[in-house]
This record gives sequence, structure tokens and C-alpha cells, in this order.
Amino acid sequence: MEEKREAVLRADNIKKYFPIRNTFGKVINNVKAVDGISLELYRGETYGLVGETGCGKSTLGRTLINLMPATEGDILFEGRNIAGMSERQVRPLRKKMQMIFQDPYTSLDPRMRVGDILAEVLQIQNIGKKEERQDMVMDMLGKVGLRPEQYYHFPHEFSGGQRQRIGLARAFILDPEFVVCDEPVSALDVSVQSQIINLLQDIQQEKKLTYLFISHDMSVIRYTSDRVGVMYLGHLVEEALTDYLFAKPLHPYTQVLMSAVPSANPHVKKKRIVLEGELPSPLNPPSGCVFHTRCPYAKDICRRECPQLREADGQHKVACHQYQ
Repeated sequence: MEEKREAVLRADNIKKYFPIRNTFGKVINNVKAVDGISLELYRGETYGLVGETGCGKSTLGRTLINLMPATEGDILFEGRNIAGMSERQVRPLRKKMQMIFQDPYTSLDPRMRVGDILAEVLQIQNIGKKEERQDMVMDMLGKVGLRPEQYYHFPHEFSGGQRQRIGLARAFILDPEFVVCDEPVSALDVSVQSQIINLLQDIQQEKKLTYLFISHDMSVIRYTSDRVGVMYLGHLVEEALTDYLFAKPLHPYTQVLMSAVPSANPHVKKKRIVLEGELPSPLNPPSGCVFHTRCPYAKDICRRECPQLREADGQHKVACHQYQ
């Protein structure tokens, strides 16, 4: 009998629109960054979210932890609907929901010492006294591979990999349960990426954390994730366990992404699938299936009706009329 997994976060029909206003302040259109996504994140797993630049991955991650208010939909975190909560209401939950930002250079205040950056997080949440906070910060610096004396350094004195370790320390010092990792290694050298990924996995195993791992790099997603969701133009078009997705991608867009991944065997030639046409704008997305303007298998129904994300073969969920 399959063990029932505990959902840490459940999102239902999440939409995030950015209004476009004319010179008189009237809303004349919306940028549909996230347009009706539903998903569940289970305790202790890493959910990989992949897609090309501009598809809405980072916006979805920020919306799920209420850094951006959702335009529509429900977000249940440990049974509480946080969608629509004010900042005052959601602040007590912040220590359970944290985010690691993509750019380690701009996500740290250059005027503050590293120790003060981390201690400020504890102060906002009223955790410990001043002397206790310093000990907690020192301890966390050691856990992410930094030296205690670096407590007094400024961000510009660190390398890119070290700054990202500071970003990890800031996220983990509150002992969260759910962490959004927004392309945490994309700005780092390849030699440093594996160190940061291994550190994330070690902390996850120790604390039983749940990650939403956002990336455009399929090889990173394959290495880090238990399940994968594929995004295109604000929509979730495919979802599956990592091994199943990489063994048999179903959605035409996922097949395109897979074809771009270099083969580890130089003697195996992969057929590259090249998309025709331009990427549609989220300001004016296509009718029906948002991928039909670039899909080689598009039919009339694809232009008329938007497919729903449904189970295709028991292992995949896919939003494609070929499987519905």
C-alpha cells in the first residue's frame, strides 16, 4: 500500500497578473505572468520547476510564499490559506517559508556586515537576545562553510560562491520548513555550483525540508529534484517524477527542452528539435493551448481549447490534447 505523503503547500488555480495602465491610470491590459497553476509540494521533497527565461517561474515562487500577492487562487500552507493575507498576518509564517535569491551580488545589503545581515533576520522575528543572536549567527556561518571571523566582513569581501552561502545562511537561520530556491546556482561558476547544491541537499536531509527548486538548466534539475514541473508562458504543461520525465517526456515543449541537453556520450548523436516562430507575449497570449503557435503537432482543437493538466499514463500529468 502506497504511503500517503504530507502536503506542506498546496496551490489551487494561482494567477498572477501585472496590470498595464494608460496615462490616466486606467487598467487597459494585464501581463499574465502566472495563469492558473495548481500544484502540491510534499514534505521532504525537492520539486524542480523548469522552463525558459520569462515563463513565470520566479514569479510563481515569490507568489507561493506571498512575497507577491496572488491575483487569484488559493495557497494553503500547512492548512492555512495565505493568499490574500496582509504582510502583518503573514509575518509570523515567514520563519517557516524562506527564499534563496538568484543573484548573490544584489540580494545582500552592501552597507551591512554579514553578521548584522543575519542577526537582523532573528531580530525581526524576535528570536533570542543580542548576545544569543551573535552565537546563533556564528553557528550558522560554520554550517554553511564560512569562518567565524567573517561575521565582521562586508559582502564585497566575498566571492560569488561565498555570498551565496551567506544567502543560504540567511534563509536557514530561522529553521524554515519550506524554501524557494530561485536559480541559486545559475550565477556561479560550474566548480562552485556542485558545492552549493551538495550543501542544500545536506541541510535538506538534516532538517527534512521541502524545496521548490527553480532553474532553466535541465541537468541541474535532474540532479536535484524528486519531481519536475515544466512551465511555458505562465502555464504548467507537464509534471512527473524526475526519472519518468527524463525517460519519456510527453509534452512537445518538454521534448524540445530535452533535445537541447547535451549527451554525456559523445558517440550518441541527439536530434535537436528547433522551434519555429517567436515566443508569444504574456501580455497577449494565444487562444487555446498557449504552445500551439510553435507546436509541430498542433490541431484545430489546440487553437480553440486550452488543455487541462491531467494524468496521461499513470506516471505523468500533461496538458496536451494528444493525451486527453
